[in-house]
Amino acid sequence: MLQKLLLDNLRELLHAERQLLKALPRASAAANYWQLKTAFEKHTQETQSHLDRLGEAFELLGVRLRATPCKPMRALIAAMLAAINQGTGEGPDLADLALVAAAQRIGHFAWADYSSARVMAEHAGHSELARLLAQNEEEEERATRTLTRIASPILQRAARPGAKAAGA
Repeated sequence: MLQKLLLDNLRELLHAERQLLKALPRASAAANYWQLKTAFEKHTQETQSHLDRLGEAFELLGVRLRATPCKPMRALIAAMLAAINQGTGEGPDLADLALVAAAQRIGHFAWADYSSARVMAEHAGHSELARLLAQNEEEEERATRTLTRIASPILQRAARPGAKAAGA
C-alpha cells in the first residue's frame, strides 16, 4: 500500500515538474527585476535536474516512467500565468510581486510534495530514492526562500508613494 502511494506521488510529481518546466520560461520573460529573472532561469535548470532525478527514481523502483496528471500544479500554474497576464498593467513592481506570490505557491506545493514522497521512501526502505527526493526537496526550499529574499526590495519600492519602476 505504501509502495503504491509513493509511486502515485512520484507520477504526479513527474507531471508537475514537466508542467513547471514549460511555464518557468514565461515567468522569466515576464519578470522585470533582473534578480527575479535570474531566479526563474536557475529554477528552470533545477527543474530539469528534478526531472532527471525522478527518472532515476523510477529506475530504482523498476517501474516505467509514466506521469499522472497533477491537478493542483495545473491550477497553480494557471494562477501564475493569470498573474503574468494581469500584471502587465499594474506597473513592474506590482507585476513582479504578483509573480513572486504565484511562484511561491508553486514552490511550497512542490516542496511539500517532495517532503511527503521522501518520508514515504524512507519508511518503505528506499534510502537511495529518499536521497534523490531530498535533493529535489532542498532545491525547492532554497528556491522558495530565494523568492522571499528577492521580494523584499521590490516590496520596499512598491510601498513608496508613486513608485512604478523596476529595480536594477
